[in-house]
Amino acid sequence: MNPRDLIRIARQLAAGTISGNRGRPRQAELRRAVSAAYYALFHALALCGANLLAGSDRHRPSWQQTYRALEHGHARNQCNDRMTMNGFPTEIQDFGKRFVFMQDQRQQADYSPSATFARDRVMQLIDESEDALLTLENVPNTDRRAFAIHGLFRRR
Repeated sequence: MNPRDLIRIARQLAAGTISGNRGRPRQAELRRAVSAAYYALFHALALCGANLLAGSDRHRPSWQQTYRALEHGHARNQCNDRMTMNGFPTEIQDFGKRFVFMQDQRQQADYSPSATFARDRVMQLIDESEDALLTLENVPNTDRRAFAIHGLFRRR
């Protein structure tokens, strides 16, 4: 799963271009756009862990196992662990905050029947998620590897 593809799809949904409603997306499209923006962050973290811990061969069982090991709730809890997160570079701390925030937004979009989303706000969420992705990509591998380990494994 390519996180940048998910951002692109989120933009198309928010613009209403997928259903042909240019500039007038339906709430369902806006909700799916929010969800896709969150999943871009989730898959970026999963890729980070798999690539930096198991290598880049996506066909190896160890890569797939590492990729699939990321759990939404655990990753959220780890990103909320301020004591540990404060030891990471600011860029990773910001990614962690964005991850948690977008997970909340995704839960609203996917599960709250009364939630409504404005197109401008959704576009802002997508932009901020894309910024977080690009920033994470530029963090040194040693810090990203440590963050991936923090997101995947429980402290004992």
